[in-house]
Amino acid sequence: MRKFLIILMWLVTSISVLLLVTLPVNLQTQLIAGASVLFLMMVLKTLNAGGIWRLIALAFGTAIVMRYVYWRTTSTLPPVNQLENFVPGFLLYLAEIYSVMMLALSLFVVSMPLPHRTTRPATKGELPSVDVFIPTYNEDIELLANTMAAAKAMDYPADKLTVWILDDGGTLQKRNADKIVESHIAEKRFKDLSELCEALGVHYLTREKNVHAKAGNLNNGLEHSTGELIAVFDADHAPTRDFLLETVGYFDEDEKLFLVQTPHFFLNPDPLERNLRTFEEMPSENEMFYGIIQRGLDKWNAAFFCGSAAVLRREALNVTGGFSGISITEDCETAIALHSKGWNSVYLDKPLIAGLQPATFASFIGQRSRWAQGMMQILRFRFPLFNGGLTIPQRLCYLSSTLFWLFPFPRAIFLVAPLFYLFFGLEIFTASGGEFLAYTLIYMVVNLMMQNYLYGAFRWPWISELYEYVQTVHLLPAVVSVALNPRKPTFKVTAKDERIDRSRLSELSTPFFVIFLVLLVGVGVTIYRIYTEPYKADVTLVVGAWNLLNLVFAGCALGVVSERGDKRPSRRVKVSRRCEFRVGERWLQGTIDDVSVNGLRVQVLGDVAEAVSVGMLTDVRFKTFATGDLGDLPLQVRNVRKQAGETSVGCMFMPDQPSDHSLIADLIFANSAQWTKFQLDRRGNPGLFKGTIWFFGVAIFQTYRGFSYLFRHLTGRGKREWEGTL
Repeated sequence: MRKFLIILMWLVTSISVLLLVTLPVNLQTQLIAGASVLFLMMVLKTLNAGGIWRLIALAFGTAIVMRYVYWRTTSTLPPVNQLENFVPGFLLYLAEIYSVMMLALSLFVVSMPLPHRTTRPATKGELPSVDVFIPTYNEDIELLANTMAAAKAMDYPADKLTVWILDDGGTLQKRNADKIVESHIAEKRFKDLSELCEALGVHYLTREKNVHAKAGNLNNGLEHSTGELIAVFDADHAPTRDFLLETVGYFDEDEKLFLVQTPHFFLNPDPLERNLRTFEEMPSENEMFYGIIQRGLDKWNAAFFCGSAAVLRREALNVTGGFSGISITEDCETAIALHSKGWNSVYLDKPLIAGLQPATFASFIGQRSRWAQGMMQILRFRFPLFNGGLTIPQRLCYLSSTLFWLFPFPRAIFLVAPLFYLFFGLEIFTASGGEFLAYTLIYMVVNLMMQNYLYGAFRWPWISELYEYVQTVHLLPAVVSVALNPRKPTFKVTAKDERIDRSRLSELSTPFFVIFLVLLVGVGVTIYRIYTEPYKADVTLVVGAWNLLNLVFAGCALGVVSERGDKRPSRRVKVSRRCEFRVGERWLQGTIDDVSVNGLRVQVLGDVAEAVSVGMLTDVRFKTFATGDLGDLPLQVRNVRKQAGETSVGCMFMPDQPSDHSLIADLIFANSAQWTKFQLDRRGNPGLFKGTIWFFGVAIFQTYRGFSYLFRHLTGRGKREWEGTL
């Protein structure tokens, strides 16, 4: 009876909302109603009202969105008999419907995400055996050494922990390649990496051929190992000491649990963060996914495997024959296969690894192209909505995750749509200036408010739109190609630990300057049309404002593709570790102030600047997190600075034996609390108004910076090293 009453209540509510949404009202009433809802949402947001009030605000916003969709469908489409207007007009309509559909799926997933899980630390009694897989293809051995050392240093019984390097760069096929250079490189890698693994106590494993890319490499590891659980880390994802103790405990609570996924935390900024200089002050793009979306997916038992920083149950993988390899995103595909078999997943929102992400814009686009193409393959081969093994919420969650990667199509349409009217006079959106104000503008602001409600401090206003725009230009052909030939894409490894020695324009920058100039011409045409056609001024002003907003994004993108030079190979992380620093035969008291994967800075007590010279070989001694014993790490001095009462010495690591990498890993990766603190320090919600002002200011400066880089490039200065002050 109670279930029947709930269904009846929902039916009555739904019918009432539909009647209100379709109620015919005049323009003034619509404007007042929209403004009232907007005011109510702002008040609730200002009061920081959560719980049921958050849902009420989102419900009011949804009503405005539905009202807009009804008006858009019934009153704005061009006549079908005017094909020159109807075809582009209908494409624009479909792009808007896609956006509304994705908003609806987002509301389902994250309107009330699962709260942060309380940790389930494992007891050191009966712990399961764990095989740690570190798949690698062409990554630098120094990078791998730090990851292996961090994995070996995890706080876990040694007899229950086995670390494996799964090397696809030294396969028999590569070592016997016809090209002698390729064969020599593979043979040397095989020898050097085998020796390093032996010295660190890590099992080295390669195979005959590179079949099925990363999925095949992981499955080869499954065939040669026996652990009850499998932990997977990318080559550049070094775990903290407590990674396993924080994750394996969940498997005791649920025998049908196949996955515990943790967030990917990155030591370095992506190209947008680096070139716009937002890394220290604004949450990273991936934090919206790992901080909100994965928690929303977790609520519906749909948190999925992200390829690294995760623990999986071998028994579950055996059910599906290992890691799935039909698509090039084996992680999400594997999760769908296991969820559809009735297995469960858990998402632990605590950064327990630190890794590297692409530094150059070209590598960033290459990585996102692989993700987009892989998700399109999953949409094609494992269409979530019709996957009978999934629950209905899981189908909607996976549908949201895969359909998201269609964004290049609507984003491209939103970019060019105003130009149809400005350049060709096509009326693809039939509405007056007043109707646009009452319906479209209110809808846009409400949409932004809803995003602010959903993602808050994890995503600042307009940043998602900027990320989508800079990807659209190059992802659109990639998505089209996989739609036409879904089996064509192949797995390509993302470049790790890149360095940009000098400021330069990205090799992918040309389309962005062309688009900016076309949109700028559109601004000129707007002014011309207002002057020559004053009777259409209201519509022209609206379309011109739309084009101007596109110009703002295009200008900001010029800064994204203007690569800042950075002589530092990696970002430094703030630490505070007591140490002793050797100067000649003396050991002086000091503090390790910051550290990176390449070096550290130590504050030495007293004025010893005269005794320390650049290029000098020395050592630093400190107590390790792992054992509390003293470790002695060789260094080379790179710079010296006098300070009040102490001397600041910047040093580069000079590891000459495998144990040195263990000390480096202990310095950088052992303490998970530092990653959590860094994330929390840069989380803050500027609000829609302040966030918009900030974004437009950034866009203006980045437009100037982009053209200054273009000028230097065209005048020949691009061939020389720039100072990179902009």
